[in-house]
Amino acid sequence: MSDKLPPQQGLEELALMMLYLTRFSDDKRWEPRRAWKTYDWDTLDKLDEKNLVDLGNRRNKSCYLTDDGLEKAKVLLEKYGIEDWDWSEASKHWIKITLPE
Repeated sequence: MSDKLPPQQGLEELALMMLYLTRFSDDKRWEPRRAWKTYDWDTLDKLDEKNLVDLGNRRNKSCYLTDDGLEKAKVLLEKYGIEDWDWSEASKHWIKITLPE
């Protein structure tokens, strides 16, 4: 029995962590949730199918990390022993938005 991940699962986990760690916001008042779509398209499509990212329009150069994607990325960072960024300064300017269901 091997402790190794299948290649596709490894790609998905690594891509999600990279999207998370390189995320940004166009507006300092909001939590950074956008990331550049510079990863393998098949992998990004799988993350989109799992509702971890929203690729939006194919012409967009960035994607949006969903709530599930942010949480899964945090779990993966912990799993691989990777420290998260210190967003404490930026978070002072974030606005929490709650959308109606």
